Order: sequence, then C-alpha cells, then structure tokens
Amino acid sequence: MSSVAVLTQESFAEHRSGLVPQQIKVATLNSEEESDPPTYKDAFPPLPEKAACLESAQEPAGAWGNKIRPIKASVITQVFHVPLEERKYKDMNQFGEGEQAKICLEIMQRTGAHLELSLAKDQGLSIMVSGKLDAVMKARKDIVARLQTQASATVAIPKEHHRFVIGKNGEKLQDLELKTATKIQIPRPDDPSNQIKITGTKEGIEKARHEVLLISAEQDKRAVERLEVEKAFHPFIAGPYNRLVGEIMQETGTRINIPPPSVNRTEIVFTGEKEQLAQAVARIKKIYEEKKKKTTTIAVEVKKSQHKYVIGPKGNSLQEILERTGVSVEIPPSDSISETVILRGEPEKLGQALTEVYAKANSFTVSSVAAPSWLHRFIIGKKGQNLAKITQQMPKVHIEFTEGEDKITLEGPTEDVNVAQEQIEGMVKDLINRMDYVEINIDHKFHRHLIGKSGANINRIKDQYKVSVRIPPDSEKSNLIRIEGDPQGVQQAKRELLELASRMENERTKDLIIEQRFHRTIIGQKGERIREIRDKFPEVIINFPDPAQKSDIVQLRGPKNEVEKCTKYMQKMVADLVENSYSISVPIFKQFHKNIIGKGGANIKKIREESNTKIDLPAENSNSETIIITGKRANCEAARSRILSIQKDLANIAEVEVSIPAKLHNSLIGTKGRLIRSIMEECGGVHIHFPVEGSGSDTVVIRGPSSDVEKAKKQLLHLAEEKQTKSFTVDIRAKPEYHKFLIGKGGGKIRKVRDSTGARVIFPAAEDKDQDLITIIGKEDAVREAQKELEALIQNLDNVVEDSMLVDPKHHRHFVIRRGQVLREIAEEYGGVMVSFPRSGTQSDKVTLKGAKDCVEAAKKRIQEIIEDLVTLECAIPQKFHRSVMGPKGSRIQQITRDFSVQIKFPDREENAVHSTEPVVQENGDEAGEGREAKDCDPGSPRRCDIIIISGRKEKCEAAKEALEALVPVTIEVEVPFDLHRYVIGQKGSGIRKMMDEFEVNIHVPAPELQSDIIAITGLAANLDRAKAGLLERVKELQAEQEDRALRSFKLSVTVDPKYHPKIIGRKGAVITQIRLEHDVNIQFPDKDDGNQPQDQITITGYEKNTEAARDAILRIVGELEQMVSEDVPLDHRVHARIIGARGKAIRKIMDEFKVDIRFPQSGAPDPNCVTVTGLPENVEEAIDHILNLEEEYLADVVDSEALQVYMKPPAHEEAKAPSRGFVVRDAPWTASSSEKAPDMSSSEEFPSFGAQVAPKTLPWGPKR
Repeated sequence: MSSVAVLTQESFAEHRSGLVPQQIKVATLNSEEESDPPTYKDAFPPLPEKAACLESAQEPAGAWGNKIRPIKASVITQVFHVPLEERKYKDMNQFGEGEQAKICLEIMQRTGAHLELSLAKDQGLSIMVSGKLDAVMKARKDIVARLQTQASATVAIPKEHHRFVIGKNGEKLQDLELKTATKIQIPRPDDPSNQIKITGTKEGIEKARHEVLLISAEQDKRAVERLEVEKAFHPFIAGPYNRLVGEIMQETGTRINIPPPSVNRTEIVFTGEKEQLAQAVARIKKIYEEKKKKTTTIAVEVKKSQHKYVIGPKGNSLQEILERTGVSVEIPPSDSISETVILRGEPEKLGQALTEVYAKANSFTVSSVAAPSWLHRFIIGKKGQNLAKITQQMPKVHIEFTEGEDKITLEGPTEDVNVAQEQIEGMVKDLINRMDYVEINIDHKFHRHLIGKSGANINRIKDQYKVSVRIPPDSEKSNLIRIEGDPQGVQQAKRELLELASRMENERTKDLIIEQRFHRTIIGQKGERIREIRDKFPEVIINFPDPAQKSDIVQLRGPKNEVEKCTKYMQKMVADLVENSYSISVPIFKQFHKNIIGKGGANIKKIREESNTKIDLPAENSNSETIIITGKRANCEAARSRILSIQKDLANIAEVEVSIPAKLHNSLIGTKGRLIRSIMEECGGVHIHFPVEGSGSDTVVIRGPSSDVEKAKKQLLHLAEEKQTKSFTVDIRAKPEYHKFLIGKGGGKIRKVRDSTGARVIFPAAEDKDQDLITIIGKEDAVREAQKELEALIQNLDNVVEDSMLVDPKHHRHFVIRRGQVLREIAEEYGGVMVSFPRSGTQSDKVTLKGAKDCVEAAKKRIQEIIEDLVTLECAIPQKFHRSVMGPKGSRIQQITRDFSVQIKFPDREENAVHSTEPVVQENGDEAGEGREAKDCDPGSPRRCDIIIISGRKEKCEAAKEALEALVPVTIEVEVPFDLHRYVIGQKGSGIRKMMDEFEVNIHVPAPELQSDIIAITGLAANLDRAKAGLLERVKELQAEQEDRALRSFKLSVTVDPKYHPKIIGRKGAVITQIRLEHDVNIQFPDKDDGNQPQDQITITGYEKNTEAARDAILRIVGELEQMVSEDVPLDHRVHARIIGARGKAIRKIMDEFKVDIRFPQSGAPDPNCVTVTGLPENVEEAIDHILNLEEEYLADVVDSEALQVYMKPPAHEEAKAPSRGFVVRDAPWTASSSEKAPDMSSSEEFPSFGAQVAPKTLPWGPKR
C-alpha cells in the first residue's frame, strides 16, 4: 500500500487555480465510489530540466514552462574616463575644490544623477555616474560638454537627407546628441550648405559622424518616381476604399501618393527602395493600361440637389458603387452648374452602376413644413428636447430651421422624412392652437427699467405668466417687444408691461446736488446705507456718478411723489452730514499730546464719547502740533475747551487776548501764514489764534508760556502798528543751506539785523514750495537797510574757500559717530560747510573744512568749542550688572547715547570674576606695589572690568552717568507665606513670568527644600515698588482663594442602598450631572471593586449649604424609588428583539410613556423569557399589560414565519457527513516508501534563481561603503 500525504482543501485551492484544466485531477473523497488519490508528481509537476531549456527555449516544459523575464534594475551605473590631455581643468591645487567641483554639483542638481570623481595615476579623470537611464545620459552629455575639451568636425551629406537626421519634431537629432554626447548643428533649409558640424570629444565625434553617414546611406538606397496617370483612372488604381493601392504598398514596401479628388493633379508619386519601387510602378502602369483599353463611359443627368446623395457621407456611396460594380462615378464640382454625371467602367457593368446611381439619388428627399418662425423655439424645445425625440427615432433625417423664415426644411430617406414631417406638422398645429404671440411698442429707453436689476422684473413676469418676452438689445435701438406663450398669459404680460411703461412715462428725473465727499458716506460700508434708502423708496432709482468724474450730481428717477419724498429725506441726511462735518484745529504743545491721549487712550476716548466728535491727533514722528476735531459745531467747541483745559492744568500756560482790527488780520497772517508763523517760532512756539474770517471779531488769542506770550504780544502789536502806518515788502533769494547760518544760533544774527534796522525778515517754512525766497517786511528805509546787510552776508557765503585745522585723533570719534550726526548739525548751522575728518586707522590729525569763508571760520570756532568741552568720565558698575544695564540688544545704552550725545564704552569681560585677595608678593627687591597701578593694590578700589567709560561734553556725561547708575538693578525682599509660592509661580511658571514681564523685574522664588518665606525682586528702582505692590496684591488674591477652597471642601456623607445608585446616576450620568451643576458640588459614589469601602455611602463635597441641598435632592429621588415595585413577567424570547426595536427605540418609547424601567435578560441567562418591569405600582401594571399585548401580536407573526420556513428549507440529510480528510496525494517525497529523494533546499540545482544572474560590478576603488 502506498503512503499518502494529507493537505487541507483550503491550503491547496491556490495551487489548483494555477494549473491547466487538463492537469487537474480531483479526488472526490465523499462520493459513493472513492477513486485513488492523485500522485505527488501529478499534483505538483516538476520544473523543466536544464538541457530541455537550452535546446528549445520557446517550448513550455510542463506547467512551469512560462518564460520568466529577468528583472532589470531601474538604477544604472556608468563610468566615464577623461584623459589628461582632454581635461578642461588640469591645474587643481586641491581635489574637490574649484570650478570643477561646482560644475559637478550643478550637473547633479540639474539631472538628478549621482557623480563620483577619482583621479587616476596618469592624471586622467574617472567619473562614475549613477541614476536612472535618462538622468545618466543627460549627465554624461553635460560632463563631456563642461569637463572635457571640445573638438569639432564637419560631415557632408546631400541636403535632402538632412531632414532624416533631424527626425520628426527633432526627436532623432536629440536622441543622437544624447547617445554620442555631442552637439550637432544642421544648416537651415534656406542655407545652401550641406555641411553638418559636430562638436564634442574625439570619440563622440566619431560615433556621431558614423551615425549621420549611416542615415544618409539608408536614404541613398531609396528613390522617388512620378507617374502621369489621367485623373479619371485614379479611382481604379486606388481601388474601393483605397484597398488596391494599400495592398501594393504593403507588398512592395513602397509609399504611393495618389492626389485626392479635390486636387487637380494627375501625377502619382512613388517613394521607396529602387527595386521594390520599380515593381510598384510596373503594377500600376499595368492596371492603368488595362483600364484604358477595357473601359467606356456614359453620361447621365442627375439633379444637382441629388448629387450629394450619390456621393454619400465622406464619399462612401461612390466607393460602394465602385466595390460592387467596378465602375467609377465622376460628379461635377459643387461650384459647377453642370448636372451631368459620368460613369466609367466595363460596358457590361455600366447598367448595374447606373441603376445604383439613380437608386442613391432617389433614396433621399427634401421636404418642408410651414411653421411661423416664432414657433421654432417651442418646436425645438428646451435644450433641443422636443427635436431630440424625432432625431433619435430617425437619425438619418436632417432638420433645418432658418432664422426669419416661416418654414422648416427636412432632408433624408423618403420614408423617414414623411414620418418626421407628419410629427412636426402635428406639433405645429398643436402649438398654434394653444400658443399666441403679441408685439408691443415701448420706447427703448425704458427697456432696461422693464428688465430690472439683474433681470428681476422681466424674470418675474416670465415666471408668473409662463411666457417668453423678447426685448431687443440696446444696440438695435428698436422699440418692438415680442411676447410669446399661452394666449391668456400673453395678454396679462402685455397689460403689465404697458402699465409699467406708462408709469415710467409719468415718472420724473431729479438731479440732487450733493458734495462728492459725502457720496461714500451716504452709500455706506458695502452699500448698507443706500440699501436702506432704496428699501424705504423702492420705486425710486438712485444713481451716483462715477468717482472718477468728480461730479456732485446724484440722479433720482421714479414716480413724482416718491422722488420728492426721497429728495427731502436725502437732503436732511446731507444736512446732518454737513453739520457733523464741522472741523476745527487746536494747536497743542507736542509734549502734552500723550497726556491728552491718556493711558491706553482713556482720556481721548472719554472726550470723543462725551462730546460725540471725531478727534485726530498728528502722528508721533510728525512735527505738527495741531489736533483736528470734527463733528457738530457745539460739540467741537466743547471738545476743544476740554483739550485746552488739560494743557492749561499741565503747564504754566498763559492766555492773552489782543485787540487788532479785523481788516489787518490777513496781512498779519501773511502769504500761507508765513508772517504769523515766523512770530510763533521766534517766540518759543506760542500759539496765535485769529477769529474766523467774516465773524467781525477783533480779538486775537495768544497762548503759551507766560514770558513767550508777552514777547509775542509785543511783536504782534508792533507789526500791527507798522501795517497800519506803512508797510513795505522786498524779496531776496539765498540757497536754503545758508538760511540757518543767516539766522544764527538761537536766532541771534537775524535778531541783530532786526534790532539794527527795525525790519522783519521771514524765512520760508519746510512746506513752502519756493525754498530760496526770503521776505523782508517793514518801513521802506528799514527794509532797504536790512536787504543791504543780508545781501552782503549772502555774497560772502557764495565765496567758497577751503581751510584746515588740527584735531587730536582721540576726539575724531565724537564727530563721526551716529553717521556723523555732529557734523551734520554743524553743516546745517553754518551754511552747509563740508567738514572732512581723516579715515579711521590713519593717525592724521588734520581736519579739512570747505564752504563760505564766514561759515568755515564759524564752523572752526564751533569745533574748537566742542573739543574744549569734551571730557571722559568713569562710571563704576559691577560687571554682573552690565548685561542688565545694556538691555535687550543694547537698546538702553543706545537710548542714553542718543539722548545725551555721548559715547559709552564697556570694559572687556573678566573670565575669573572672583577678586583676588592674596597679598602682593615682592619681586627682585621692588617695593610692594612698585610699577603697578595703585588701583590694583587697593582692595577697596573698583576693578578694571567694572569701569564704564563715558565720553562727551561735561554736563552731558554727568547726566549720562546718572542715567547709567539708575539702570543698575536693585534687589528687595518680600515676605510671602511658603505654602503660597507654588500658586505665585503658576502652571509651568506662567504666573511668575507674567508678573516679571508686566513689571520688568526678575522675581526669585527660593527652592522648596529651603522652606523660606522670602521672595527676592531684582530690577530697576523705578519698577520695584510697582512689582512689590503687584506681588502683595497677588498674595491677597491667593489667600482669599485659599479661604474659599477651605469653605468649598466641606464633606457630607449620605447613606443610600446600592440598588438605587444606578437610578441616581441616570442614563449616561444625566441625573447626577444635573444635581452637580445645579448645586455646584462634587458627588462621589463608592468604588464597587473596593471591598473595604462601605457600598452604601455617597460623599458630597462643596459649600456646606450646597452639599445639604444636594443631599436633599438625592434623598427625594431615593424616596420616589422606595415607592416603586419590581415585577417579573414571562415574555417569549423570540419577540424580545421586536419589542426592543432598532437601537432600543421602541422600548425607550414604552419606558417614557409608562414611566417605568424594563430590563431584558442577558444572553446565557437561566430564564431567557424573564423580563423585569420597575416603577410605581399602577405604572408597572399598565406597562405589563401593554407588553403582553405586543407579545401576543408579534408571536402570531413568529409562528407564521416558522411554518413558512419548513417549506422553504431543503430536506435535511439524515446521515451525518463523514469528516473531511482534506487533500490527499500519493508517493510524496517525504513518505518512507517514496523512491524519490526529497529536494535539497540549499541546492541551487534543485532551486535555481529567477532570471539571468547578474555578476556584481567591481568598482575601480573597491566596494561601496
């Protein structure tokens, strides 16, 4: 008996699916007659032998004979060698550097290939390129072009062969360039040269040259021949559907070009290799000669309109006749009036062909249906639906609608045309019976109003009356409107349109003048305000002009009464806007602006809200002092008074009223306010306020510091007196850079001129256009004298001289720091004099000055004054505070240097910060400390690393020193109870970080292990008090929270039977959550798994009164639950699912309706029919009655269903099935009795690898790491 191997059916299914049907032998183990199981060799055929594979690789050997293709790697590697003499970059100092390395990186980035370079012993360059094939080829081309020296050569081939080298869309040329790594230049078609230039390496040029010559040689074998054949015989040579010529082309490999019927050419062109071409020409000549002898022609008359049916779609009918009868049919061109059709063919076939021609001509017919053109749209239907029904039934029928014509043309097979004609006539008749149209005349200027905004009006009419309204476009200027549709709807639409038109004729148009500046306000943001007006007056159309037109005219159009109402409404709105747009300017000294704004804008916000005005302050970096107030006049005045009172309270500001006749006001103000501005600037920036023009008031208000106000008053009265007597004006010109010099320091020079002459000199303001103009005002003789003095000064300034002075190099830095700010100030003050200091690094002390002679002298004097004033101070601040003093990115020091115009130099950091206290050792008999600085010896003196050096003018240095010392951080200690420290710090340090940022201090909390109550605050003295107050405030808050936490932690226990716990918790915790939220308490139920914990104790935590209220709420629920009863009711388990319903929906409804709880048994319960109902006694009884009624109803359905199932099930097998033995095979190699040896899995003979083995590549520099 042979041994068998047993496999399961499942594990063998996959193997069986891969075998050919003939090879599958199934052992039916459960059949009545059990056959022998298959052998192992039958079930698992062996692989083919090696010899068999070699002898016939094409024939499959067994079931495994399918050839497996070797898998090709997607990444390839190629090595290129560039000899020394061809290397472009030979003089490399270090490998991997310079231009060559850059080029390699560029190639790698551009192509995506990986490059590795190595230098051979012969100084040749080896380049290994890895990547995808196309990337490697591109990289190779770039390497050759950029790293190898280039040679060039030319190759001559016939001009007509050039296009074959280029290929279709230049693809062949690109491929050739990539393959040979060369650049191939082909002359343009208009260039007579036949020379092709190849550039690249010698090897690449040779390859490219060979390929080009090969292409040319291939083309040399080809030939072109032309054969003259009468046009009439072309169809016989081409054959039906071009089959005959196609066969000749395929057999001979020659390309044959027969001109199409539309082209009037007789020659046929042959292209191909000479021998095959000759064969093709001979065959076509033979056909041509044969047809010339055998064929004859007949001419017949066929209506011109029927020619297209004879031709057929794309000439198919002619080809069909040619195929069936061998007769060619010649149709005259469409532009010819001839109706003669010529048939050419063998005499015996002409009769049959003629019959077919007439059949084709008469197979189609043309018919027309009378239909008014206005009905065409309805016949076609929406998106061609109506017409589609006809064309789908009869696809060969062509239906044509011509605009403006009252007919529809049908064309196609006679029978189909007749059917389509009947259908369309029926549609036309039906439409005429139930449709109507009317045309009305309405002036075209009203058309857009009839249409409405975005077609609103016309769309409403169309939808309401189910009609189509056709309004001509504006370009036609036509008055005719056409309405089509249901007769009743047409009449109603006509009536409404005419009513609208007549209403429009009665309408009026009114132009309202509204200043353009108010248009945007009236329209409102996103058109909100204009929408409100339009909603209020829906019949009025309001048109605003285009902003670009700068027009003030707003057009209103609509019914007369409505337009009048709308006009009044808009005029009132504009009046309010005008009233609210009253504007006054209040000059306020710049230093008080921040006080008017207040902390976080509180003051200005309060003034705006209380006065209901808009207040605009100038930008912080602006020189303007004017605050603009906009709103109602009374409100603006009130706001101004409040702002002025703030300024008055803050400073010693005096206010004086001066009476000057109103007629002099304009002359005192001067052109563009130049005269009055000069007085204001001269008198310390006082504010002079003139009354509004036309008010008739003579009162002029002067406001400012007391001394300056008196000075301004005196000058203003003096000027008024001058104006009243006699005023004379002269203008002189001087370069703007001279102005400051002419004015002098603090206005000294110009004051001297005024005092000596009595004339006023006015210089241009920054905003004046003419910056050269200086105006002199006063009595004529005074003005002339002042003019003379100023002109003499200006003349001196125009004489440019160059001078030099000596300045110690140690002072140079003071003049050139901050981008030469000091030098800029000197240049501005002294007529634009140019001061040049020597470059840093050179030890020269020579300073050059260039400018007007007086200016140069004055500038030299000023520089000398500055040098004499310069001092150096030392400020001792411990090094540990230097970083704090500097501030973030040195901002604090930069601020001090800017504010005090000084230089500040910090010492270098000392690595060993601990000061040495060891005694000084005497060396070589020197006395202690000899040769050393006294500072180093004196333990009380500051260390060198602590000394900050300040350079500048003495008073500025002193002030800067005080500012620096004020920046030294100070530490104070604050007592805070230790238990509050963690709350002060906050979560992840957020609390303490917030305080540190707010008060700009550092707060140090002691480590927890120290148990200390002291918190240290370090920072600027100015910030410490605020920080301390803030910290103590926080401590108060925390202590209050602590007390509150103690009150909240009151605990109360309530005893409740555990069986009531689920009811108190409620569904998904709904009941207990409600109690928790309502009473603001935490309620804890006992842990079921904890045996030590009493299971009937519920713990409530919170405020005492809240816990008591929550306890009472729980006990109320328990009281209700104690009144409840539980009853078990037997309920057939087969109806449980139906009573519960989908996702418990039905049972929840029952429980809510009867206010009971119903529990069904779990799967595996001893009694699967027992259902428990809990609730108040009367509710439980009602619920039980209800579910028993449901059981009775559902049980009847279950019984019926089971009875049906008996008939529907197939008869059960009485005999039990024998257990499956799985899949069985005989003579398996692993059985003891098998003669065959089991395969050796480690043997490559028994288990050969797939595909061709690839030998590992050896790299020139060893294996890859």
